[in-house]
Amino acid sequence: MTTAQTQELDVQPSPLALLLLGREADPRSERGVECPGDLPSPSDPDLVARARAAKEKLGDKVFVLGHHYQRDEVIQFADVTGDSFKLARDAAARPEAEYIVFCGVHFMAESADILTSDEQKVVLPDLAAGCSMADMATAEQVAECWDVLTEAGVAEQVVPVSYMNSSADIKAFTGKHGGTICTSSNAKRALDWAFEQGEKVLFLPDQHLGRNTAVRDMGMSLEDCVLYNPHKPNGGLTAEELRAAKMILWRGHCSVHGRFSLDSVNDVRERIPGVNVLVHPECRHEVVAAADLVGSTEYIIKTLEAAPAGSKWAIGTELNLVRRLANRFAPEGKEIVFLDKTVCFCSTMNRIDLPHLVWALESLAEGTLVNRIEVDKETEAFAKLALERMLALP
Repeated sequence: MTTAQTQELDVQPSPLALLLLGREADPRSERGVECPGDLPSPSDPDLVARARAAKEKLGDKVFVLGHHYQRDEVIQFADVTGDSFKLARDAAARPEAEYIVFCGVHFMAESADILTSDEQKVVLPDLAAGCSMADMATAEQVAECWDVLTEAGVAEQVVPVSYMNSSADIKAFTGKHGGTICTSSNAKRALDWAFEQGEKVLFLPDQHLGRNTAVRDMGMSLEDCVLYNPHKPNGGLTAEELRAAKMILWRGHCSVHGRFSLDSVNDVRERIPGVNVLVHPECRHEVVAAADLVGSTEYIIKTLEAAPAGSKWAIGTELNLVRRLANRFAPEGKEIVFLDKTVCFCSTMNRIDLPHLVWALESLAEGTLVNRIEVDKETEAFAKLALERMLALP
């Protein structure tokens, strides 16, 4: 991002944002594997031409997916763009594509592998593109949590609901224990279904989406929610607290959306009179409560598409998308700014840069399969069961 672009969105780079993304490790991610092989230099003037040539050589054998939070330099090569679940379904709808190159993060590529055929191979250009939120709930931690719920005598009343932003292992746990997956668009429907099956919900791994949906959309109180901390004995909760709770929230969060604060909302309202504050439901509860509108990435895009010319918007989501929307709608007279003054990239998502994409495409074009993401059959079966329950939601 150039200085001019950051000034247009009224933001200033933070130290984390100034990492040479794709060349450094995210200090908050558990992932840190290096990309094997020799990457092209970021300064190579032929990178765009090389990516285009490799993609053309592969033809219909490759299908490139680009998440909304990806860099513009990568998005330009995506056959489709969207959120994680839409992209996974798009991949499943292209059975003729032998290679699915997923420009996103690890859990997204896992979902694509679960939903595509055995003949299709899912590739993640940089294996270090993880998700800090997904990494906050491991299979071992969730199994221990279930033991705590069992000892408290409430496990039989609990239905797990896991956010799409979770690992295949967590999706499989959810499927095995009678639960479902949700997206930020259908979280309320998923919770309505879950409370028809049981008296309590274990919501994984994003506490904010679970809390915001329960309180804002379903009329529960904050007292109905308890926070399970996997790093404390018994999750930091007593058996009595677990018995009284309706929503057992996992102590996880998005490192991007969790950075927005109530001060951010108050500051932008003071700086831009008449601004509409539109935020993602992964934001903190106090931010969501202070916003004018709340919704998923797709909701944010559609809202701005329908907004009248001359309207002013402060958006609380990942900066690559906000910048792209600001540029897209500027000719229509819509003023779109980033909610916070500090640059807030998804640093792991940004690891998928043009050198990694070129390396992956050229390797495939030469007949070398690289960075394949493959979920084992047992995990896939239970994870798919949980996903199918979501697809069957009314």
